[in-house]
Order: sequence, then C-alpha cells, then structure tokens
Amino acid sequence: MSADRPGPWSGGCQCGAVRFRTGPLGRASLCHCRMCQKAFAGVGGLLVTAGDLAWTRGGPKYFQSSNKVRRGFCGDCGTPLTYEYPGGVEVAIVAFDRAAEIAPAIQLATDARLPWFASLATLPGPTADEASRAASFYASIVSRQHPDHDTDAWPVQEAVA
Repeated sequence: MSADRPGPWSGGCQCGAVRFRTGPLGRASLCHCRMCQKAFAGVGGLLVTAGDLAWTRGGPKYFQSSNKVRRGFCGDCGTPLTYEYPGGVEVAIVAFDRAAEIAPAIQLATDARLPWFASLATLPGPTADEASRAASFYASIVSRQHPDHDTDAWPVQEAVA
C-alpha cells in the first residue's frame, strides 16, 4: 500500500445504493485487456489496489468474468466497482469521491489497447457556438446522481407541496 495515499478513502456507485470506504491505496493502473474494456464499456479499466475495503451502504453484485476474476458492480445502476482476484482487490478509480487525486501510474495489457487510444487527447472540443447551444441543455439537467461524499440516506426525499 502507499504511504502517500493512506486513507481513508470513500466512494460509491452513481445511484448511491452502494458506498464503500478503504484504507491505504496502492498502485493505480489503466488496464487495456478486452475484459476490462467490456466491463467498463470504455477504453479499459481504471483500477487501484485498495486496502481494508468495507461496504458502508449496500454491497455489490458480482460477475465471475473468468476462472480467476470476479467483478463487483452496483445491481441498481450498473456502476463497475471492483476487480477481485486471488492476489487482492482493485477498486474502480472513478468510483472514488476524490477520483481526481488517483492518477494511474502504469498501463497494463497494452497489446489489447485500442489502436486509436493515443489520439484521444488530440480530438477537438466543441466550437464556441456548439458549447453555447449545449449550455442551456446542461443548465436544465436535474441530476439524480449521488454526490461525491457520504450521505446519511439516499436518495434524498424531496418535500411534496
């Protein structure tokens, strides 16, 4: 585990049905294997070794993705949460409340990396006109996503007038 990231660390799924807390964090990685690509529905899995993982609200459902690995996810919203193998438990980096503080230090299974991965950072963003048109749409969104901190209860019950 890492002395520079001693913990505690908290996080959870998108809907808030599952929350966790961990102790120290170890090596953070981006795994490009095909199973991680499919499990995360993305370019790969961003994972970090987590010590003393405890479920503080609910708990994950599991999919045995191979003879050696099971993957935990929220049974309500589908958020990927864990990669569990005989050597330990890895937790999805983006499921942490302070995900921006956990940068990957290594890429794994690079032979399966999608061929266009390296060019992602060079893709253009929206034009000023496109961003302006999208701003009103974004402003109209009422998020039902769990906030990036622990809550006593979730979802918050809105008062009925």
